[in-house]
Amino acid sequence: MSLEKARAYLKSKGFEDRIIIPEHSSATVAEAAEALGCEPGMIAKSLSFLQGEKPVLILAEGMARIDNKKYKERFACKAKMIPAEQVGELIGHDTGGVCPFGVNEGVEIYLDESLKQHDVVYPAAGTDHSAVKLTIPELELACDGPEWVDVCK
Repeated sequence: MSLEKARAYLKSKGFEDRIIIPEHSSATVAEAAEALGCEPGMIAKSLSFLQGEKPVLILAEGMARIDNKKYKERFACKAKMIPAEQVGELIGHDTGGVCPFGVNEGVEIYLDESLKQHDVVYPAAGTDHSAVKLTIPELELACDGPEWVDVCK
């Protein structure tokens, strides 16, 4: 179901042909890099946060970590990850397949500056056996021009 949601969204943006369904799991950065044959940093991992009641999704370079000080300076609140069992309900995709494509209404999407060290990145496509190969400009287009932030170490 989640793959179909992501697929329909990506089709509307002209990127459906970029979806990759690897044979092996892509649920974690390490698994995705191995399944796709790329460096772990090229995986665009989706980090899910709650800011009050508002769900927020930040895509970051696969090896990046949230810098709590930068996060608090940018968003004026502490970084609070969404509990794994609530991610699907709040974001629209379950853990392991979280992506910015076809998310629930009201989810704010940001791209972290850490992604810019790569020409091509691979975010998930709604499941733990999916990815989308996109350049950074294509990722921006696919996400409707989200704001860039610098909240990672």
